[in-house]
Amino acid sequence: MAKELIKSNEAVVKGALLAGAKCYFGYPITPASEIAQAASYYFPPLGRTFIQAESEVAAIQMCYGAAGAGVRVMTASSGPGISLKQEGVSYSAGSELPVVIIVIMRGGPGLGNIAPEQADYFQVVKNGGHGNYRCMVLAPNCGQEMCDLTIHAFEMADKYRNPVYVLTDGFIGQMMEPVEFPEAMDIDERAKADWALLGDAETKGNIINSIYLDQDELEEHNRKLQRKYARMKAEDVLFEEYRLDDAEIATIGYGIVSRVLKSAVDVCREKGIKVGLLRPITLFPFPEKQVAEIANRVDNILVCELSNGQMVEDVRLVGCRGKAKISFYGRMGGNVPTVDELAEQITKVAEGGDIDG
Repeated sequence: MAKELIKSNEAVVKGALLAGAKCYFGYPITPASEIAQAASYYFPPLGRTFIQAESEVAAIQMCYGAAGAGVRVMTASSGPGISLKQEGVSYSAGSELPVVIIVIMRGGPGLGNIAPEQADYFQVVKNGGHGNYRCMVLAPNCGQEMCDLTIHAFEMADKYRNPVYVLTDGFIGQMMEPVEFPEAMDIDERAKADWALLGDAETKGNIINSIYLDQDELEEHNRKLQRKYARMKAEDVLFEEYRLDDAEIATIGYGIVSRVLKSAVDVCREKGIKVGLLRPITLFPFPEKQVAEIANRVDNILVCELSNGQMVEDVRLVGCRGKAKISFYGRMGGNVPTVDELAEQITKVAEGGDIDG
């Protein structure tokens, strides 16, 4: 395995290539532009396809076509671009096509700014497109996971024939860290020949579409999709626990916030406060069982996000029957809390005070 000091946005591209990605279609946008730049640099020399599309709408539909041909394909953007891709994401989910979508979140709404935020949780995890679909959402918090979870995203996209998001904030995307890259995967594209359109006589009967004009037929298609999402919940929930065994307070955060929280947990432990951290790695499927168990065991849960409070709604939905009081602390506009700032909020929870956020 080779180790390299590399920006996370570039680690995504190298991870995708090692996972067998054949095509990248996208449009640059800060703070995700290095992904397109790296793809333009690395894909063509390896005989892979890179196209800077005329728009985000075009890029996601190019992904639809490539995925329908059975190749591993990806795109990347930030909030405004993901908004434009939503129709194509719904079409891909409806047609059961494996597409990997990288999202590097920035401040909003509207143009906002280019600083890190986590305010696209609703858009991505709850699905900004139309219809009864879901997408798996993976949430890396370091450069290594930007590589590893991108590889995992391609595996999950193929396993479920479904779009998969890799969602993180601009802080993680722009961070440089050592990343250890695995060996390249050996991908057999012919294994998809039972459903993909490969441009040959054997697969000419395969039809890729999301339109079902008969109501009962569309209902059954939707029920099939729901069974698939239930499998995701049963088989592919990922999370990390830190110092929760004897905790009386649990903190919950993802992305850059989870890293700040981990250090804040250590600071508070030194002061005698029994606190731990639960980090969801899959935002969908959400670690519901783990949150419910924690809510029944600890006295308080503190959810921290770079938003007005979005993931906290899922925590409250799952944990509302537990004994724990659930509090929220959030920063917006591109502001990232410090370790001391979050340690102060944890201390307030421990002392029964009100949270500032």
